[in-house]
Amino acid sequence: MVHHTPSPTTRELLEAVLAGANDPEIAGVDVVCRPALSATLPGMLEADGYLFGTTANFGYMSRALKHWAARWPRR
Repeated sequence: MVHHTPSPTTRELLEAVLAGANDPEIAGVDVVCRPALSATLPGMLEADGYLFGTTANFGYMSRALKHWAARWPRR
């Protein structure tokens, strides 16, 4: 998970998602959670799936998540 959770409400959402993803009834899943400004491309390339969480600013993702996504190489 890559997230930007600057408010108490978005932090609560992150905690709820983490609780669900780490449910003991879900087998074979290792959950890795990183703030957007410290997530790395090599770490993401090792993942089998992704979940992005952010606030919405005028209908668009937060600057921190946009900054993270902009570091990915383009093909």
